[in-house]
Amino acid sequence: MKLIFASDSFKGSLTSEDTAVLLDKAAHEVFGECECVHLPVADGGEGTTKAVTGAAAGRDKAKAVTGTAAGELAHCKVHDPLMRPTDALLGICGDFAVIECAEASGLGKLTASERDPMAATSYGTGELILAALDRGLRKIYIGLGGSATNDGGMGCAKALGVRFLDDAGNELSGCGRDLASVSSIDMSGMDPRIAGTEIIVMSDVRNPLTGSAGATFVYGPQKGASSDDLEVLEAGMVNYRDVIRRSFGIDCDTIEGTGAAGGLGACMKVFLGAEIRSGVDTVLDLIGFDELLESADLVVTGEGMTDRQSCYGKAISGIGLRAKRAGVPVVALSGSMGPGAMDIADFGVASIMTSVNAPMSVEEAMADAAELYYDAAVRMFSLIKVGMGLGGKE
Repeated sequence: MKLIFASDSFKGSLTSEDTAVLLDKAAHEVFGECECVHLPVADGGEGTTKAVTGAAAGRDKAKAVTGTAAGELAHCKVHDPLMRPTDALLGICGDFAVIECAEASGLGKLTASERDPMAATSYGTGELILAALDRGLRKIYIGLGGSATNDGGMGCAKALGVRFLDDAGNELSGCGRDLASVSSIDMSGMDPRIAGTEIIVMSDVRNPLTGSAGATFVYGPQKGASSDDLEVLEAGMVNYRDVIRRSFGIDCDTIEGTGAAGGLGACMKVFLGAEIRSGVDTVLDLIGFDELLESADLVVTGEGMTDRQSCYGKAISGIGLRAKRAGVPVVALSGSMGPGAMDIADFGVASIMTSVNAPMSVEEAMADAAELYYDAAVRMFSLIKVGMGLGGKE
């Protein structure tokens, strides 16, 4: 029996690899001898760098032309959303790099009280791109989930040499509050290596740059924006959109995904010439998921909470669809279920079990996450074993 364990992380408690280790232990307890494949996954957000790099490390690949072995995590010194020095991971996978903006410019870099999209900048994400370029890599995958910024990607572009000027010709710092002051954009100092680099953005966010469905109004509140901040930021983003349209003939409101990561998607498209792809599908391709399915008997996936939103570009839905096409059954073990959770059945996930087994607070569930998850895994595999026995009865 071959089992594939491919769960997303349970934010704040279990990593994707943690879930695979616990599932492995439970599977051997219930089934005895079985083959268990650990496959950390993500959807372009938190955990993407480790998932893709770990998969590359697990494959037998020759050293790339850069002389770097496939599947290496490099620690880079960059700046966080408030321009404080921080450490961020860069994935080196043979001849390409993997970056997630959350590593440098994410909400996880700030405490709840520090969240301020007026002051936050994506500068650190640009520094990660520079780190990849400095290592000779000319193909970069960038995940846009989990950002703390609403700067239209100005900070990222600034780190790469783009200058944003006000009407007096003064260079702006590149944070959210600067959006309204942008009068012109000077591309002459852009790092020339960008022109020869293929950049692929991993994101399932389809929001345009501005408007009621744009970057500011949809994602600004979770980044700490007050109602007054939202109005200021949106007015600034509209100005930024107009300057881009006037300068480059590109209307970011007509391009899906430009509103991702506080407008970082617009930066990627306009200044870096990036291609925007589905996050979960790109990750699954990079980790070789389809090849592993060819001999699999069961896939176990999951996430912190499964609800209706899980059907829209989340790892669990992408995994379910791929396995469904391959004729491999899928079950999910998630932390909890929300409204519309069983809609995931349309995406190939046969059933969901939750790790929470009694009334408890979120804090309690997270504190005991590993024990709860393991116990639930044993229950789940025990039920599957019963089902396997029933299959032979009339």
